[in-house]
Amino acid sequence: MGIKQTAPVDMSEADAANELMRLAKQIAYHDRLYHAEDTPEITDPEYDALVRRNAAIEAAFPNLVRDDSPSRKVGFAIAASPLSKVTHEVRMMSLDNAFNAEEVAEWAARVRRFLALDDSDPVAFTAEDKIDGLSCSLRYENGKLVVAATRGDGQVGEDVTPNVAHISDIPQQLVTETPPEVFEVRGEVYMEKQAFAALNAAQQEAGAKLFANPRNAAAGSLRQKDASVTAKRALRFWAHGWGAASQVPAETQYDMVAVLRQWGFPISPLFTRVDSVEGLIAHYETIGRARPDLGYEIDGVVYKVDRLDYQQRLGFVAKAPRWALAHKFPAERAETTLEQIDIQVGRTGKLTPVGRLAPVLVGGVTVTNVTLHNRDEIERLGVRPGDRIVIQRAGDVIPQVVENLTRDAAREPFVFPDHCPECGSEAVAEDGEVDVRCTGGLICPAQRTERLKHFVSRGALDIDGLGEKTIDQFFALGWLESPADIFRLRERREEILALEGWKEKSVDNLLASIEARREPDAARLLFGLGIRHVGAVTARDLMKHFHELPALRTIAQSASEGDADAAASLTSIDGIGTAVVEALGDFFHEDHNREVWEDILSQVSPPRYEVETKNSAVAGKTVVFTGKLETMSRDEAKAQAERLGAKASGSVSAKTDLLVAGPGAGSKLKKAADLGIEVIDEAEWAAIVAAAE
Repeated sequence: MGIKQTAPVDMSEADAANELMRLAKQIAYHDRLYHAEDTPEITDPEYDALVRRNAAIEAAFPNLVRDDSPSRKVGFAIAASPLSKVTHEVRMMSLDNAFNAEEVAEWAARVRRFLALDDSDPVAFTAEDKIDGLSCSLRYENGKLVVAATRGDGQVGEDVTPNVAHISDIPQQLVTETPPEVFEVRGEVYMEKQAFAALNAAQQEAGAKLFANPRNAAAGSLRQKDASVTAKRALRFWAHGWGAASQVPAETQYDMVAVLRQWGFPISPLFTRVDSVEGLIAHYETIGRARPDLGYEIDGVVYKVDRLDYQQRLGFVAKAPRWALAHKFPAERAETTLEQIDIQVGRTGKLTPVGRLAPVLVGGVTVTNVTLHNRDEIERLGVRPGDRIVIQRAGDVIPQVVENLTRDAAREPFVFPDHCPECGSEAVAEDGEVDVRCTGGLICPAQRTERLKHFVSRGALDIDGLGEKTIDQFFALGWLESPADIFRLRERREEILALEGWKEKSVDNLLASIEARREPDAARLLFGLGIRHVGAVTARDLMKHFHELPALRTIAQSASEGDADAAASLTSIDGIGTAVVEALGDFFHEDHNREVWEDILSQVSPPRYEVETKNSAVAGKTVVFTGKLETMSRDEAKAQAERLGAKASGSVSAKTDLLVAGPGAGSKLKKAADLGIEVIDEAEWAAIVAAAE
């Protein structure tokens, strides 16, 4: 299903970089809706497809992996929230997904390869149902609960300590006479199906908003500023892991979960241990058969390597442990009517069609919207208002169209607009692209407001208090036309104060947040301007090279005027392709863009951009491993290099700084010698690793 995509092996580096940029933004948007706002817009399979596409391109182009890559992020950062923030001592990770038995088998094989195990070496796994709830970390000190926090972005979550006091499954004191000094229990807060139905019935009777599903109900109930609201909701909890710990009183996952049960925590009744991939798949099928009769929602089965010493050696990749995997269930489907197709205009001018559906119940959730992606997807499906369609969903999100049941019915085809519905400007698709975009640029109100929202977003200038509703309000009043106008808001203090809902403290806090960004990070400012193809990583790559924004503009404008040497100097920067050069040229070619650039730089003074490196002997260097490694696998060695701030490469070149050579090293060793590259053995590498830890 979906639009046919170019296979990563057939992509140019520039196309790959561009698609990775788009995927990073798209996935970050959906992460924010799901994790921070509990208002998701796409299905789990649709989201998973984006993540898998990103992973496939990154695997083909490892040198293009972005700092803001979805593969490096967990959840979404907590921005404006009535709850206090909590920094996790040990990051709360996400899980990689599998969708069939073959992918599970490949994961298990990767585990063996990483650990350099023979087929005869036994590896046990645990398996348990993956409950569809809200992740929560419970910190106990000397057995007493002191802090409870949501996952947030994995690094920083929300403090929900008063709220969890009303969840009977969570003990305030561990049931043990010898508690660890520190132990963080991690698990899921959830709401059972029966409690969810009762809550929505009460909400409907009170004329209040209904919750979409049990997960949203659990998240909304737990993340309450007033804990008395949480107390009225029937929330449950079960434990499945741990974070920071002064000691771990077991040597396997299975035994440690047994300890959690002894301490007073509920665990999954379907938790078990098996000794083969076949055992994992059999338990997955058992849980799948039991799923309709369970009292709670699940969306898959979680597998973990049982031995904790193996877990420690396997470690993590960006946002997920190598030693765990989520095996997801297939999507659920239903039939409904597509009542109309609306067109939404985004920050980059992209026209996105959204289907409005006759309400339909799918897996216990009523859905009314579906994304249709773009013009080509509408044509592929042949959908028109009035069509009967099959939709599918998994989890708690808006579905995707699987099939058009009435595409042969006599109805006029849907005509995709060739002009922007917001400003009337021509809407076109560039050569080789499927997306149709408004050409109005900053004269388009939809693009202007969306660009302003992007400018103040967390990845850009990160201005607290200037949310979407406030930007829409100030834009409607004519106070915000461009990014520089944000820094002129201090002149409107009294006017803002006169608006309904604004008090002196909130106005002063907003203005203080703005003033705190008068000397912004140059790369964040560049990213915030929303230049096409210039994502957060590309912005940093450019600023690492130019250090000052005026220097970048001089070269980019020369390139836009046809200076081939200027264009070549840009493409010589690692990670910068022709698409970025063309986008920069297009930006500085337009008078109104140059005016925006000059206007914002009249209001802010970014300091010279410099990059700090980690304190390790190989930080910032490129390391290559060759030959047979005797104490670890090649993957484990590369993971060590990356943890130390180095880049692990698979080939030797003039850019290589260090070659780690084991027995049997061949052509790479010879090439390193020819290039005068430093060569060390495995023992010397181990000494570097030990010195950094």
